[in-house]
Amino acid sequence: MAGTSGTPAAKGVPLQSDAYPGAPGAGGTSPADTGASGTPVASGTGIRLSGVARQFGPVVAVSGVDLEVPLHSRLSIVGPSGCGKSTLLALICGLDEPNEGTIDVLGATTSADRLRRCAWMPQRDLLLPWRDVLGNAALALENQGVRRRTARQRVGHLVERFGLAGFEEKLPHQLSGGMRQRVSFLRTLVAGKEVLLLDEPFGALDSITRADLQGWLRTALDAEPRTTVLVTHDVEEALLIGERVVVMSARPGRIRAQFEVHLPHAGSRRELIRHPEFAELRDEILSLLEAVT
Repeated sequence: MAGTSGTPAAKGVPLQSDAYPGAPGAGGTSPADTGASGTPVASGTGIRLSGVARQFGPVVAVSGVDLEVPLHSRLSIVGPSGCGKSTLLALICGLDEPNEGTIDVLGATTSADRLRRCAWMPQRDLLLPWRDVLGNAALALENQGVRRRTARQRVGHLVERFGLAGFEEKLPHQLSGGMRQRVSFLRTLVAGKEVLLLDEPFGALDSITRADLQGWLRTALDAEPRTTVLVTHDVEEALLIGERVVVMSARPGRIRAQFEVHLPHAGSRRELIRHPEFAELRDEILSLLEAVT
């Protein structure tokens, strides 16, 4: 997808590169065999939740959730506020454990092993104000033990692909909201994890920037697939990025419906939202959300 005009990174940009370990040509094992994190990945497996429930005191956040995300596919989750969407992300990545049920992420079932396979991008970019673009993007590599100078060199090879060329030494307060989110996404990706968990990553942006980044993200994930779960309140965003959309009920969150999304991989955002199937799915999901709130 070409994305909206003026998107420097929306050019079929591969997410992986020889700029970090495990990437093709980096001397490591192919991601098809081990995944970007170097962890063995069984073909076809991704994320599986079976009978998952989570309760906080008297409040049941989610209940009876059965969900599967095939390897390298993209799932979008929509639902009313407070239905447990972000709770599911925390459970998947091992930051929390269910009261009932099981969670499998690329064959890992313990919280520590799930965490090693997942990268979480929150709504706020959480950039460190005293670090420049390269320093913030390199943080994930430094946390893996890579020396600071080496980490900066590795992410430096990627900044142009993410539309950040010329801004390498700028501090967060000198960047637009969209550029800050690109830095955050770059930092998430260079961690080399096979599973991406995106928690309303564009929710705080204005509509024009948000539309621009939706197209950019779809292009990036088309070029280099990852097993991706996106949580969003925006039905159009869910359909543009996800290959399947799950609708959750009000709390306690349950899976109310699932929709397969079959849209062309090429074309502008404007063309896609005009697609008859897109409009039909959007209206059906919106009607369902109105019924569950």
